[in-house]
Amino acid sequence: MIPGIEGDPRVYLNGEFTPLSQAKISVLDRGFIFGDGIYEVVPVYGRKPFRMAQHLARLERSLAAIRIPNPHTVQQWQDLVGKLIETSDAQDQIVYLQLTRGVAKRDHAFPAQVVPTVFGMSSPFARPSAQARRDGVKTVSMPDERWLHCEIKSTSLLGNVLARQFAADRDVPEVVMFRDGYLSEGSSSNVWVVKEGRLLAPVKDNLILEGIRYGFIEDMAAARGIALEMRPISRAEVDAADELMLSSATKEILPVVSLDGKPVGDGRPGPVYARLREGYDEAIARL
Repeated sequence: MIPGIEGDPRVYLNGEFTPLSQAKISVLDRGFIFGDGIYEVVPVYGRKPFRMAQHLARLERSLAAIRIPNPHTVQQWQDLVGKLIETSDAQDQIVYLQLTRGVAKRDHAFPAQVVPTVFGMSSPFARPSAQARRDGVKTVSMPDERWLHCEIKSTSLLGNVLARQFAADRDVPEVVMFRDGYLSEGSSSNVWVVKEGRLLAPVKDNLILEGIRYGFIEDMAAARGIALEMRPISRAEVDAADELMLSSATKEILPVVSLDGKPVGDGRPGPVYARLREGYDEAIARL
């Protein structure tokens, strides 16, 4: 048994579906040896994938960035995600896709003529609780000590793991990270700032992973007349924010009501969050 996973779900590995307990990779797989791979996480609502085209486009960008050839067409990926959804009875799911460079003799340089390893699985999606959406969550800050290519959705996630554990050790669900005095992101979330009704977001560059909800929130802000500004955001601006929010595939959109033990704004979810949350729920209902 694997902790946190019930039963023995069927997963996809290199062209075949098999029980999770029987899915095996070589110890020389470069994903295992070097973290040489990328991944994607697609939320599913009512058995329908959410913003699938955007997730597959980011998967393609990540593969291209580390020079792994994409082994599937868009249609093949869509078909695979559909089959993974069928492996679970859950209405809401999280589909996880991972590709590594493949199996080869251990050597840092890219091997020639290697076949990528492709893995996929689906798990029930426990959406953020009604209490978290209503009351908000607490966070703590820390320096962003990760590498300089955070725009790649890489399986090399040790920096993110350590950041998430920093939060767990302090009994909060997420960190808010700063690099050289400016906001970057959370361990697995984008971070949003609201000041005087204006929504602020860090620039989409190599220092953050552009979450798929990032683009979605851009669309919702435009549709709801919320001014959005993308630019470097100082620590002082974060500390003086009227609202803070987190966004990710699994967190959706969550309000932050405390940072380092100090209230954000009046310590309650704010009106901009409420408008974006409403838009998110409406979009899901339309799937």
